[in-house]
Amino acid sequence: MQPRRRKLGRFKLSQGKIYNLEKNKKILVTSALPYANGPLHIGHIAGAYLPADIYVRYNRLKGNDVVYICGSDEHGVAITIRAEQDGVKPTDIIDRFHELNKKSFVRFGISFDNYSRTSRPVHHETAKEFFKDIYDKNILKKKKEKQFYDENASMFLPDRYVEGTCPVCKNQGARGDQCEKCGSDLDQTELINPISKLTGETPVLKETSHWYFPLGDFQGKLKDYLDRHPEWKENVRNYCYGWLKQGLRDRAVTRDLSWGIPVPLDGADGKVIYVWFEAVLGYISATKEWAKQVGQPDRWKDYWQNPECKLVNFIGKDNIVFHAVMFPAILMAKGDYILPENVPANEFLNLEGQKISTSRNFAIWLDDYLDRFPPDPLRYMLAANAPENKDSDFSWKDFQTRNNSELVGILGNFVNRSMTFLAKNFDNTVPPATDLDEMDRELLKRIATAPQSVSDALEKFEVRRALKAFMDVARDANKYFNDKEPWHMVKTDKVKCGVTMNMCIQISRTLAILMVPFMPYSAEKLWKLLNLNGDAAGQNWATAGEPKVAAGHKLNPPEILFTKIEDGVIEAEMARLNDSQKKPESDGKKEKTGKSNLISFDEFKNVDLRIAKVLSAEKVEKADKLLRLEVEVGEEKRQIIAGLAQKFSAEDLVGKRVVIVANLKPAKIRGLESQGMLLAAEDANGEMSLVTVENEIATGAKVK
Repeated sequence: MQPRRRKLGRFKLSQGKIYNLEKNKKILVTSALPYANGPLHIGHIAGAYLPADIYVRYNRLKGNDVVYICGSDEHGVAITIRAEQDGVKPTDIIDRFHELNKKSFVRFGISFDNYSRTSRPVHHETAKEFFKDIYDKNILKKKKEKQFYDENASMFLPDRYVEGTCPVCKNQGARGDQCEKCGSDLDQTELINPISKLTGETPVLKETSHWYFPLGDFQGKLKDYLDRHPEWKENVRNYCYGWLKQGLRDRAVTRDLSWGIPVPLDGADGKVIYVWFEAVLGYISATKEWAKQVGQPDRWKDYWQNPECKLVNFIGKDNIVFHAVMFPAILMAKGDYILPENVPANEFLNLEGQKISTSRNFAIWLDDYLDRFPPDPLRYMLAANAPENKDSDFSWKDFQTRNNSELVGILGNFVNRSMTFLAKNFDNTVPPATDLDEMDRELLKRIATAPQSVSDALEKFEVRRALKAFMDVARDANKYFNDKEPWHMVKTDKVKCGVTMNMCIQISRTLAILMVPFMPYSAEKLWKLLNLNGDAAGQNWATAGEPKVAAGHKLNPPEILFTKIEDGVIEAEMARLNDSQKKPESDGKKEKTGKSNLISFDEFKNVDLRIAKVLSAEKVEKADKLLRLEVEVGEEKRQIIAGLAQKFSAEDLVGKRVVIVANLKPAKIRGLESQGMLLAAEDANGEMSLVTVENEIATGAKVK
């Protein structure tokens, strides 16, 4: 369903340039519903939430009618797996992590209009309505099939409860519904050497009945739909066309489970609506819930059933097929609903050169980060390094560098030097701007075009380019300040110096408004320093480039906008990340509940433990916790950086035969490459002991 052409308006900027601006568009924005089975980490944020929030905040500034919807996905298999692992009920898991993640989103400045839950009645009703409507249209097919059954657990296994070897690419960690390595759509019975994730046993095939959605019947319509969107990101289009090339197959929409939304049909006892079908409907149910909250229960129809509304689904690449193929097919089957106009999917964010791993606790948990740092430096880092076209990497050193050299050294530096100079020489009052010279006029032209430069990128969902366009304004502002040399001019021509400082305040106002989508907290702080009416988020994007600050306006006393991050802070974070891999992941607070996470024997076999002898040890310069060890592993010598300096003296370690993880991917710590990890044990009181061997067993020997 294609939206009709929208009318365009015109807005004249102060320098005479005219831009076409779309008026009051209706835009419905969603971010992928996160599973409520664990805390959020920076990989989640970089993929589906920060890019969406930037786009939403930008559209609000433009005056568009934008609604931002999200919520917890609470019926997924990941929920029941976590409940099994922790020995609790699924409701205990979803209640705990829904609240934790909702608070983390708020603290980070993700500005949802509604953050709902798929466990709420409005969602159950919506999912049942869709299922029953499509069933009544005779679209669904009932089939008898053989499905894996765990005899020890006495239950049929959902697809994600089964793992094995992918029949296509031979990846040993494929799930029963999809191989994440090659992207193949799988049936659980196709897996080679299947294993139940519940018990680790080989399941048996047992007959059951399920209803299927005939995706193949919609292949032609889906291809036409994709063909109408050449503007979509290449990774999304290629992924979707790859699925179409394989040929879409019937896909089960029910499962034999006790946790989920009951199938609304007679004779379907013990069956629930499969989560892949109902979770995406959470966007609709959450919008219905929002409409009730604002006192207009039918207002959700103005978005979902309005061909003039633009629907944008922000997701990570692992969700492409669900949002760009399956969700549109469901909406086509239901009828009277708009289809996504764009599905901007990001690739993955890695951490210190490695894949983020929740099972190894190798992640930066959002809640943990916010306990120690303000939101905006991380928002800036993730936007500047967004994995838009390929996987990107987060490192603590890069985070420090960007904060100190760009936020502090460029943006913060311009604001601080301008306002401090005004406070010292002009009584914190904006001087008049009379008799502009060529440099002044060029600056005004620069800020007049700045909103459009940022806008051009954001309209194409190019967050990195948009942020660069914003920061280029700050770079040009610094250059203007340096070229004008007001510290000399104030001694020879204070009136002319006043013109320069007027220009600096005008550009500061522009920066405050353009900053809102990327760093909303810092934008509001700058707005308050400028002592302007209202707030930065309530301004008009179209007038952000106009010189609106009047002569004689009184500013507030200057304050530092961004704070430098010292080396010691980053060293502590890197040591914390290194140490955290030895502890089980919980809720971002390292809080442990229930029994330990279980791993399969095959997973354990992947860990290569070896005997190593410590040849030398010394403290790492300017790092209180770190030791640099040289160890012998057979005929090989390796360097290992370990956070042991506060527990052991370097001299005591020399000569010890220790156990190391020998196949750990090398990591950079304080600029030094660490080529393994020592095993250590720590009791409840924090007392630590290395895992050592007493006899003269040869170095390099494998620990079994």
